[in-house]
Amino acid sequence: MTTDGTPAAVTAQVEAVLGVLDRTLPNGQLVGAWLHGSAVSGGLRPDSDLDLFGVLRRRLSDAEKRALVDGLMPVSWRQSRPEGWRPVELTLVVHDEVRPWRYPPRFEFQYGEWLREDLLSGDLAPWPSENPDVAMLITMVRASGIALRGPRPDELLDPVPHTDLVRAILDDLPSLRADLDTDTRNVLLTLARMWFTVATGEMAGKEAAASWAAERLLPASRTLVERARDGYLGSIEDGWNDLQAAQSTADDLVDRIRTTAAPA
Repeated sequence: MTTDGTPAAVTAQVEAVLGVLDRTLPNGQLVGAWLHGSAVSGGLRPDSDLDLFGVLRRRLSDAEKRALVDGLMPVSWRQSRPEGWRPVELTLVVHDEVRPWRYPPRFEFQYGEWLREDLLSGDLAPWPSENPDVAMLITMVRASGIALRGPRPDELLDPVPHTDLVRAILDDLPSLRADLDTDTRNVLLTLARMWFTVATGEMAGKEAAASWAAERLLPASRTLVERARDGYLGSIEDGWNDLQAAQSTADDLVDRIRTTAAPA
């Protein structure tokens, strides 16, 4: 179900998440589920999430969403999950709403620790139903997702055209940029990944994309992108007291993404 060499804690946590899905969803409702992200690329770092993506046969009821939240919280939340486990990011889409592919994409359910307070308050859909992130998630899952339930991802998910992938990146920039002050490292690394994808048409992990971007940036921005990368790797303590410099670096990356995406 997972590749040889997968850390035992990851395998155990994946099984726990699948258990929540199996207990909550009627038989046959979950038609495919895949592990993706750092756990697949071999790049799990101290602050990496456990990323899963699933395809549903139909939309969820509010009761099903509430049961998923109640089941996922103890296996994801820092204060309740077992030692060695990680925050869970689970995204679920409805098959007929993503295949055939169309833009903008939508998703049916998402769990992530940044959503926990909203979900706890009873808001079971604290997101816009149409979300450009789905284009990037599908592209990553199709490229390297490991099947946990159902077939290979390319049997259930259509490829996202590069034009739509670029469009999704551009549409996502304002909301991502707004998170800079509270999630500085992740925003800078995500912007670096976006620039890499717009420029090359390929997907890369945070470390590789940050190194690629740093080579192409002027010294001031290069220093902060390298700091974000090294903090992600756990090789330094990356404080972010100089938010003005981080804002300048984010603006630099956004400008480069937009310039690269502009028609010739």
